[in-house]
Amino acid sequence: MPLSQPRLLNLIAFVCIAAVAFAVFSQHVLGMLPCAWCVLQRLIFILIALICLLVNFSNSLSYQKIITAIAAVFSISGMWAAWHQATVASQSFSCDMSFADVFISRHTGLDSAIPWLFGIYATCMDAAVTLFGVEYALWALILFALLTIVLIFSLFRKLN
Repeated sequence: MPLSQPRLLNLIAFVCIAAVAFAVFSQHVLGMLPCAWCVLQRLIFILIALICLLVNFSNSLSYQKIITAIAAVFSISGMWAAWHQATVASQSFSCDMSFADVFISRHTGLDSAIPWLFGIYATCMDAAVTLFGVEYALWALILFALLTIVLIFSLFRKLN
């Protein structure tokens, strides 16, 4: 039996929060310091989770589909950020003045407001670390891609 739309979106929110929790664990316990692109991806995961949790405020099927579509757009943006980090930013000595750095530091101020979560502590090249032989950015890309696939397919499935 397939999950209802609200349960699916709540599950996606949980997965996104778990991904951020693991990133924070990796930073504070394992010493893997984040770059600007890592922090931007954390923000995107949190936004997807918050958007998905909005499904709990209405039983309207149209509302649920709109929430799903918005979450899918953010998930696609997360794919782009992870791909950019893996292919471009990790080859650079610095993330300074990149889109991610400017957005997090100058436009949102999250790095100074919540430094334990959004602080930028490494260059992109230094942040190119691996887990089980796969770069963190690629793990994020895989997760964003899976979320995008699930969200898009759930947009077109027939709801009961």
